[in-house]
Amino acid sequence: MPFPSFLPNRQLVLVDLLAMMLAVNPGQRAVIAVDGVDGAGKTHLVGELLALGREVAGREMVGISIDGFHRPRADRIAAGTGPDGFYHGSFDYDAFRAKVLRPFRAGREFVPAVHDVTTDEAVFPDPVEASEDAVLLVDGIFLRRPELYAEWDASVFLLVPFDVSVPRGNARFPDRAGTGDPAHAANERYVGGQRLYLQQARINPPTWILDNTDLQRPHLLEPDPDEPQWFG
Repeated sequence: MPFPSFLPNRQLVLVDLLAMMLAVNPGQRAVIAVDGVDGAGKTHLVGELLALGREVAGREMVGISIDGFHRPRADRIAAGTGPDGFYHGSFDYDAFRAKVLRPFRAGREFVPAVHDVTTDEAVFPDPVEASEDAVLLVDGIFLRRPELYAEWDASVFLLVPFDVSVPRGNARFPDRAGTGDPAHAANERYVGGQRLYLQQARINPPTWILDNTDLQRPHLLEPDPDEPQWFG
């Protein structure tokens, strides 16, 4: 199913989410995680929020993806081809901190990516400048893991069940045609790795939850510490 662009019901919800994001750390830079499983709609949501943000005067918004900090394929495979290797070995968080978080927090320009996961080659993009009170949206999987949780000023978790997210995500890859069932062997590494992550992420609740199951009618939910299933 293609992602809708600014359907009336969807836009109303995203305007509310955007307003809450723009209220984080007023007068200084803020970093917000856009978290969720593969196929939840994270990157598309960031694009929508950035487009809406251009209509809001007074604060700059910038978006990047953790996908630009994948480790080289050989390193990812060396970490293991199963769920544990996917969860623990996919990303270079040291590079992400050094190239993005530290310079951004210090008010300097930052490097938005170091590796292209498709070509499996290092990349050297131009540094990105941002205003003194810019909001940086970082989309990706595994963002509320224990070693990253303290890096965010706020986070939004896109709540989408696997029976929706897996076929939605796999539709982007021709070689995964017909593998939309979360229990399919082709998804074991990815769905299993996500389950490992979601078990750990329960202790680190998000600031906001967006139920993005129905793309035309998303819902903002109130995180409830007594209902950890909302966190994944």
